Amino acid sequence: MKTFLAATLMAVVLGLGGPVLWAGLGGGAALAQETSAGTDEAATDEATTDGAAADEAVTIAEMALGAADAPVTIVEYASFTCPHCADFHADQFQRLKADYIDTGKVRFVYREVYFDRFGLWASMVARCGGEMRFFGISDMLYDQQKDWIAGGDPAAIAENLRRIGRTAGMDDATLDACLKDEAQAKALVEWFQTNAEADGVESTPTLFIDGIKHSNMAYDDLKELIETALAD
Repeated sequence: MKTFLAATLMAVVLGLGGPVLWAGLGGGAALAQETSAGTDEAATDEATTDGAAADEAVTIAEMALGAADAPVTIVEYASFTCPHCADFHADQFQRLKADYIDTGKVRFVYREVYFDRFGLWASMVARCGGEMRFFGISDMLYDQQKDWIAGGDPAAIAENLRRIGRTAGMDDATLDACLKDEAQAKALVEWFQTNAEADGVESTPTLFIDGIKHSNMAYDDLKELIETALAD
């Protein structure tokens, strides 16, 4: 299971060999490299200043399914590049959705975790379609995880993600604008780090059922916890 260092807060700053740790997330320059999906490896001081100003206007939407007044709320922390999350999505989540989310018993909130730049790019593509498309694109990202991330080549992965975005109905201009949105990328990473630190999230998937933290589990165990919460 993938884990990250809560003490230093894993960031998705681009290095030659992949992500590096960036304690504190105090500056935004390095995220300019991430959002370009491998096409722009440098950022000037002026661009950094402009990006920092733009960050102030960025609001990260909570992505949620189910009735707003559902009696139970489940928050999942997950990464699009985590194989355990893909397994959870294919099994437990589908049953959870049918039994509890679609029936109005559970409000489900999905919060992304970024172990690497590819997870960030995937999130930016999923969010590029807005709230209406987010979970449909998430389905594709998890269902095709082994394919779009295969090989580890950044340019190939970026193109694979664009292909998924096209399948969801977006054009290349829209996708490129989303992937190169430095202010959005920095805001997403800060949002993830703030939430993960506050909730003590150290692995994915992590679930919170009415605010109580749980690790990954079989569906029968999850169902039992939900039924207990519904009975309270």
